Amino acid sequence: MNHENPTRRDYVKYGGALVGGGLLAGCASQPGSESTPAETSKGDEPSSTEGQTPEDGRHSVTMSPMGTVEFEAIPQDVFTILGHHVDMLVALGRADAINAMHAPEYHQSLYQKFLHRLDGVSVDWDGLYSSWPPTKEKLYELDSDVHIADPAKVATAEGWDDSSLREIGSNVGPWFGNTLSGTHQEPPSGWADVYEYYTLWEIFGKLAQVFREIDRYEALTSVRESVMQTIRARLPPESERPSAALVIFSTSDERIWGYKMNHPGYYAAHTRPLGATDALADAVGDRYGDDGRNITLDSELLLEADPDVLLVLGPMAESHTLDDIRSQLENNEVTREITAVQEGRIYAQGARRQGPILNLFQTEMTAKQLYPDQFGKWPGYADGEPYPKIPAEEQLFDRQRVADVINGANV
Repeated sequence: MNHENPTRRDYVKYGGALVGGGLLAGCASQPGSESTPAETSKGDEPSSTEGQTPEDGRHSVTMSPMGTVEFEAIPQDVFTILGHHVDMLVALGRADAINAMHAPEYHQSLYQKFLHRLDGVSVDWDGLYSSWPPTKEKLYELDSDVHIADPAKVATAEGWDDSSLREIGSNVGPWFGNTLSGTHQEPPSGWADVYEYYTLWEIFGKLAQVFREIDRYEALTSVRESVMQTIRARLPPESERPSAALVIFSTSDERIWGYKMNHPGYYAAHTRPLGATDALADAVGDRYGDDGRNITLDSELLLEADPDVLLVLGPMAESHTLDDIRSQLENNEVTREITAVQEGRIYAQGARRQGPILNLFQTEMTAKQLYPDQFGKWPGYADGEPYPKIPAEEQLFDRQRVADVINGANV
C-alpha cells in the first residue's frame, strides 16, 4: 500500500501541534506564517467563537497537545484508545461511531454494569479493534474521520514518532485527545512545551465542540454541578472523615497496587471531591512520589496504612470477584487486622479512566461508601451484577435525566 501521498478524503483538516516535526498550533501557523499559536482555552465553557459552526459548516477546536484542529463536518467514524474518551463519546450519543478502543471486551463488560441503570442507553463493542498499541496499517484500514487519542501518548508506543503521527494526521484523520491529564503525568520528551492539563469535564467540553454537542455537554455538566453542590453541602468536617485506600489486587500473584485518591487529574475525579484521608499517602509518604503514579504494596504496608474503608478496583470489570477478595483479606493473618476488613467496609469500584458517565455513578457510589450517614447507605455490589438499584430519594443524580440527554431527548 502506498502511503506517501495524501489520500484522505476532504473531511477534516488537521492543524494541530506535533512537537519536533514542524506542525505548529493553529492552521495559520505554517512555515512562513507570522501568526502565533492559538491559545488553548481551559474553561468548561467554550469560547465565544471556538466550536461554533459558520455557514459553510466548518468549525475548529483547540486543545493541548494538538493545538487547533479544523473540521468541515461532524466526524462519523471515530478511532479511540482509552476509556475516558470512550465514555465521553457515549455521553455525546456517539457510541455507535466508535470503530476501535483498547480492550473492548473489558470496556463493554464494565459499561454494561452502569448503563443498565440508564433507560435506552446501551453499547455493543463486540469485535472492535483493540487499539493499544495501534499500528499505522490498521489506522489506514479503519480510515477514521478523527482519532480521539492523545498524540503525546501514542508517541510512547513502539514504532511511532513525529513523522508517523503527522502521516496519519494528514493522510487519514486528525488526532484529538488528552490523556496525560489523568494524573498530570510528565509528558514524553519533546512534548513538555505544548502540553497542558485539563479536568475531566474540560476535556469533555472540548470533545462536545468537535461533535457539535454543546447542548448535551451543558446538560450533563448541570447534572454534575448539582451532585457537587449536594456533596459540598453534606460533607462532614475533616476531623470526622474516614481514612481510605484505593487499591487493585493482582490476578496472578500477591501484589497489590495503591492509587492516590486526592491527586490532581481525572483519575481521582470521583474521590478527590469527597476529601477522605488517603491512608496510603500517610503510610507511604515520599515513596508515593509527586506524579500520581501507583505504588506496589504488600500486606504489611497495607496494614500500616490501616484504612477505615478499602476501595477495590477490578470486581465490576470482572477481573476479580469481591467475595474472593474479602475472603483473601479475612483469612490472611496480616490483613485480617486492617480496620476496613474487621468492620466489613470493603467495596467495589469501577475504573479510574473515567468520563462523565462513570464519574457521575462513581462519585455517588464512593460518597455512599465513605459517608453512609450523609449520603445514604451503599447497598453493596454483587459480583457479576449491574450497578445496584438505589431508591430515587437516595440517588445523587436523576438517572432518567442523564439517559434522556444521552439519547438526545429533552436536551
